[in-house]
Amino acid sequence: MKDTSPFTPGSPVPPDLFVGREDYVRTIRGYLRDTASGRQENIFLAGDRGIGKSSLARYIRRLAAKDLNILPIHVFLGGVSDLDELVRRIFEEILKESSNQSWFSKVKENFGNYIESVDLFGISLQFNPPKEKIESLTLHFPEAIMKLLNDTKNENKGILIILDDINGLSKAPEFAHWYKSFVDYAATHYDSFPVCIMLIGVPELRDSLSEHQQSLLRIFHVINIERLKDPEVDSFFKKAFSTVNIQIDTQALELMRYYSSGLPIMMQEIGDATYRKDSDAHIDKEDAFRGIHSAATVIGEKYLSPKVYRTIRSKPYRSILRKMGQKGIDTRFNRKEISEVLNAEEIRVFDNFLRKMKELGIIVNDIEEGRGHYKYINALYPVYISMESLAHQNKGERIK
Repeated sequence: MKDTSPFTPGSPVPPDLFVGREDYVRTIRGYLRDTASGRQENIFLAGDRGIGKSSLARYIRRLAAKDLNILPIHVFLGGVSDLDELVRRIFEEILKESSNQSWFSKVKENFGNYIESVDLFGISLQFNPPKEKIESLTLHFPEAIMKLLNDTKNENKGILIILDDINGLSKAPEFAHWYKSFVDYAATHYDSFPVCIMLIGVPELRDSLSEHQQSLLRIFHVINIERLKDPEVDSFFKKAFSTVNIQIDTQALELMRYYSSGLPIMMQEIGDATYRKDSDAHIDKEDAFRGIHSAATVIGEKYLSPKVYRTIRSKPYRSILRKMGQKGIDTRFNRKEISEVLNAEEIRVFDNFLRKMKELGIIVNDIEEGRGHYKYINALYPVYISMESLAHQNKGERIK
């Protein structure tokens, strides 16, 4: 029986398999040191979907706790657009992170009788104050955080609050105004406020926040996460497979690296699919082909919206997409180049195809390059299309 897969699709990479990102880690470590010395810091960790933002945040969280003696909490906010719920989750995570510490009793005193122990899959804590209490915490958030810092100043040098997946909050004007007020209040009322808040989201969310509060973005250190470099991708695959005593051939590694395209989300899916296709603890080129083919279907179903997935796999457009995929993985393309490889029937529907892709939010006009040029909204799209094209070429598989 095979060991458990070393890959974790859909979840942040375990810190032990974290590779690359040295420059980002070094920069953020510097901000956290400033936090530990009493300075409030605000970071916006930006990057496209699947680029590894949450994995980097998970690594930073461990670094803050072990190396800098900063209390780290990681709050996931998918679907949250309400300020009170944001604040409730922040304090609930603080309680959970503190529950196994010697100073938990000090923290617990601040929250009265609103803490519940929940015996569900192990003991956990929930923070469920009445409406007026949470409204007060939202209004007096800086003071509440300062009280926490004072109560634990002998044990912690500061606190790191990671707010992940802020899509809903970025659309709410009250969040932008509340955040700016919080930062301004702390700056004008406290000589030392050792708090670092890290927002995580796609680059477009910064624009949404700016529209609501123009001066807000000036307070952030913006860190834009790019794709991993080829040596980093190679290192990840080698390290992951070595943990389960599997060797990987150079040709297989090259294929997996190419179709991962430096995107951690793709690396995880391709690695996991290839691991499951292997039968002899040795990944060769054929294993990689089969893994990529299998991963293409999984990626389409998991990461593309159903409407997009159905449309780009529909019969009228699939042959066009496969020929586009043969051009390689590129986030940009132009109409003329694609037209040159299409047959008469494909050319006849090509303009409708482009129009539909724009309606679905898959591509936009590439203004920088000029008329007839397009670019993909998300790097996942060209990678997925290339993977499907490869599967069709090498396996004769058809999109159903």
